[in-house]
Amino acid sequence: MIGRIYHVGLTVSDLDRSVAFYRDVLGLEYQGEILMEGKETDALFCRENCTARVAYLNGSQAVDAPPIELIQFVGSEIVRAQPNLFTTSISEVCLQTDDIDSTYQHLIDHGVRCLSEPQYFDFSEQGFGKSKAIYFLDPDGIVLELMQPLL
Repeated sequence: MIGRIYHVGLTVSDLDRSVAFYRDVLGLEYQGEILMEGKETDALFCRENCTARVAYLNGSQAVDAPPIELIQFVGSEIVRAQPNLFTTSISEVCLQTDDIDSTYQHLIDHGVRCLSEPQYFDFSEQGFGKSKAIYFLDPDGIVLELMQPLL
């Protein structure tokens, strides 16, 4: 019934700032932007006169790798809720790296708020292997995770 994940959408307050962060700081490839408006857009988002700027970025060329979709609703008031890992919603988006320590330093050098230094986890006994991970925040305070699988 359901195939693969098509994209992961994040509502942002300033699309240009967010594209710059995901492209220039995180290194995702900018794939383009669309403008959504009209009766179909109003119906989809359940809001009259709805206009959305939507940009897509991806860190992989693989067809089955879902992109990040950044959505800015133009002319609409956005409710800014404090992201919280302990609130029912999407808790975070996890991005993979091959070198978490240097990527962590890159984030710190760019003033990104990281919630900790990289942490080591061993879930081998549960069948999930070993990894290092951190949580960090994007410009809107959206929680992101960075993970490096270890052999």
